[in-house]
Amino acid sequence: MPITSVNKDTEALTMTVIAEFAASVERLWNAYIDPRQIERFWGPPTWPATFYRHDVYPGGRSHYTMTGPDGERSSGFWEFLAVDPGRSFEVRDGFASDDGTENADMPAVRMTFTFEPMDAGSRLTTTTYFPSLEGLEQMIEMGMEEGMRQAMGQIDTVLADLASFAKDRGIATQILDDTHVRVSRVIRGSVEQVWRAHHDAAPMKKWMLGPDGWAMTTCHLATEIGDGYRYEWAPIAGGAADGAEGFGFEGEVLESDAPHREVTTERMIGMEGAGTINEMTLTPVDDGTLLSVLITYPSVEVRDMVLSTGMTDGMETSYARMESELISA
Repeated sequence: MPITSVNKDTEALTMTVIAEFAASVERLWNAYIDPRQIERFWGPPTWPATFYRHDVYPGGRSHYTMTGPDGERSSGFWEFLAVDPGRSFEVRDGFASDDGTENADMPAVRMTFTFEPMDAGSRLTTTTYFPSLEGLEQMIEMGMEEGMRQAMGQIDTVLADLASFAKDRGIATQILDDTHVRVSRVIRGSVEQVWRAHHDAAPMKKWMLGPDGWAMTTCHLATEIGDGYRYEWAPIAGGAADGAEGFGFEGEVLESDAPHREVTTERMIGMEGAGTINEMTLTPVDDGTLLSVLITYPSVEVRDMVLSTGMTDGMETSYARMESELISA
């Protein structure tokens, strides 16, 4: 069991949990900031978590839902108060509704996570600060300590799995539920470079092409909240896609927090019906930048139809081009 001590201080209104791992600080840090990894251990074994949002930067927010063995759901949120990359982060932690909004009827706490190197690996110190003695007792009665013990007992397995999250693995597609799909990829480049690659027409026309044989003919960018964008593609004459019909997408910016997060709508030009909401988050990792896009579809039927088109294959080809552009720049 990774946990070496649990100390509850009723005068300071804190609970401090110390755990030690046979992995480097960098590897342990990545497990906590990557939504694909943290959701594999944050919930107890019988209540696995799904992270729909995980923005590890000051002012960022996380939203996760744990699902019990009989389909029960319990959601929570983190509000990031401070982040010292590779060393520590501080959050406000509380209960949430299914859409991620705070449940003010339940207590919220402040938590700090401190990562330290050891000769044989790393140490994680998690300190929870409660608003009152009643709040501390309530959370303990609800099983907070046992939940943390069970969750941390799963971390070693995640830390040992290097292949699933390696930078050369390419794109990963996860169906989170009927209407949510997360697409993730580590791109060798800084967060600022990857953000700029999405917001400068010149590089976008070089990498955002999808499969071979297409050219981006229209690249009208949106730079502010409320702005609209429009992208169009056409087959290259004599190329592999010659004879195919052109296509395009349009939408608008709903949220923007450069260079970490952007939320946009997206719909295919000329198609009837509702489009998607795309939430892009950029997180620095040892190998570069973890790009995560949470796609919200209007229905499971639309989700399955879009995935069956080979959309993610085209995204992988485009992201590989982006990476080549960033490396050669």
